[in-house]
Amino acid sequence: MKKIVFGITSLGLGGAERVLVDLANELSKAQEYQITIFTIYGQGELEKQISEKVTLKSIYNVPYNKLSTIKRKFFVPISILIGKSKIYKKYIKNKYDIEIAFLEGPITRIFACGKEKNKKIAWIHNDISQVFGTGIKAKLKRKIDEKLYDKFKKLIFVSKNNLESFKQTYPNNKAEKQVIYNYIDSQQVLEKADFHEKTKGEIEFAQNSTNLLTVARLVPQKALDRLIRVHAKLIKDGIKHNIYIIGDGPERVKLQELIKINNCEETIKLLGKKENPYPYIKNADYICLFSAFEGYGMVLEEAKILNKYILITDTAAKEAIENYNNSKIFENSDKGIYQGLKAILIKPNKVKKINQKYSNSKIIEEVKQILK
Repeated sequence: MKKIVFGITSLGLGGAERVLVDLANELSKAQEYQITIFTIYGQGELEKQISEKVTLKSIYNVPYNKLSTIKRKFFVPISILIGKSKIYKKYIKNKYDIEIAFLEGPITRIFACGKEKNKKIAWIHNDISQVFGTGIKAKLKRKIDEKLYDKFKKLIFVSKNNLESFKQTYPNNKAEKQVIYNYIDSQQVLEKADFHEKTKGEIEFAQNSTNLLTVARLVPQKALDRLIRVHAKLIKDGIKHNIYIIGDGPERVKLQELIKINNCEETIKLLGKKENPYPYIKNADYICLFSAFEGYGMVLEEAKILNKYILITDTAAKEAIENYNNSKIFENSDKGIYQGLKAILIKPNKVKKINQKYSNSKIIEEVKQILK
């Protein structure tokens, strides 16, 4: 039986985190694998969805936001930067046959330690040229990571665009490279989407309105400040609609203030975290992902399973909607989103019924191939 460890920052609510839980649960059904998930921070919302066959280990048994400000901003980052080898030796070294860093950043730096290159795989979910921003700190992180990625035998990318971006950013990297699209448990999505209907729960959508939904972490990458500005302009121009945003993150206070400044408190709502976002996805008129840049966007896969109409900006996420008829791609700018939404809201697009059954069996086979 092969012992496999997946590393990720935490199992809080997020796209990569949800993919990992579904993937680990599916792999744990096979007798040839013993699966462990290793996190830096514990008590993430998705931990309760892990199969009893999957082992969970954490450095800190509390969420990131429960640590003191000093620990969050100074102690933890410095201890990982300086003490990553000690962390690796304590939790990872010689304990597993395959070590998989499932997200960019701290977890990849920890898993790059040790000399067993043949055991190491790194999963890359974002555009590596943009994920850390554009400042001096971001450039320093990219420089450090350039050497770290040389210590992995295989690099897995969730989109072709991300693979090409990595090649341009790190042209000298010699690791094997492959694209494997994100895995998701489609049956679980369908079942959870009906949860509110079965329990007669309420969904906070406006009646007699076109309701647009975004599911995203509240971070600069998702460009939600841009969406608020576009929404305010559309409302001012008499084009009525409502926008709902599921998710949380460091930009929440800033976004709330922007909504208030633009007098949009009644038409754009921050709903916060939802452990089960699927009833909202199912009942929204449009699913939107207007990010400045993207890796793939798991919400798009979830929306496809639920046969929803998808609106996105021109990023790597467009790979997710190739050959999916219920979709539109807007220019990646304020103007592009404004013009695209205006056209949709004035003349709504009808959703075409798709009878094709959603299947992820090919993705699981691809993952099993890299674990050989």
